[in-house]
This record gives sequence, structure tokens and C-alpha cells, in this order.
Amino acid sequence: MKLFKIVMAGALVLGVSATILSADAVKGQKLFSKKLKKACGMTGAKFASKHSQDEWESIKEAGKFEEEIMKICPKVEKGKVKEKWQSHIYDFSYEYANDSGNVPSC
Repeated sequence: MKLFKIVMAGALVLGVSATILSADAVKGQKLFSKKLKKACGMTGAKFASKHSQDEWESIKEAGKFEEEIMKICPKVEKGKVKEKWQSHIYDFSYEYANDSGNVPSC
């Protein structure tokens, strides 16, 4: 019984830490609104709907996410989208892609 409690506590800690370390679509939405909306000249909904979820995933896996942001938003300069923001903005874009059925509030 004691071993079971230890295992369950360990699983809980791992689950919570994995959630904290993962990217976040809500944070990505806030980052887009605060850092990119003006430069892009469009809402986050319009930005995210530029691609399907599969297309966003392919872009991210190819390491071309920042490049794609610059293509969609020509006023965004290279290096302006910090590395640490990209996973959150990607999650936002994926969550609200044109085939997701979801609509963000920004």
C-alpha cells in the first residue's frame, strides 16, 4: 500500500510538471495579440486560419515557423519572434487552424 502511494504521488508530480513545461495555446494567443497583431495587421483568428492543422504541423516540424510568420506578416523582422514564444504561438495557430472548428477571441 505504501509503495502504491509513492508511485501515485510520483505520477502526479510528473503529470503536473509535464503540463507546466508544455506550450500553451492561451499564452500563444496573448503573445500574438501583444507582440504580433499590430505588425501583422490582422487578428489572431485570421492569422491562425492561414493554414490547416496539418500544414501548421509540417511548417513547425520543418523548422520554418518563424519564416512562415514573416511570410504572412511581412512587417515582422527576423529575430523578432523569440524562440521561447514560438511554441506557444504555434500551439495557438494549430488550435485555431482553418480546419479546427475553433474560433479565438482576439
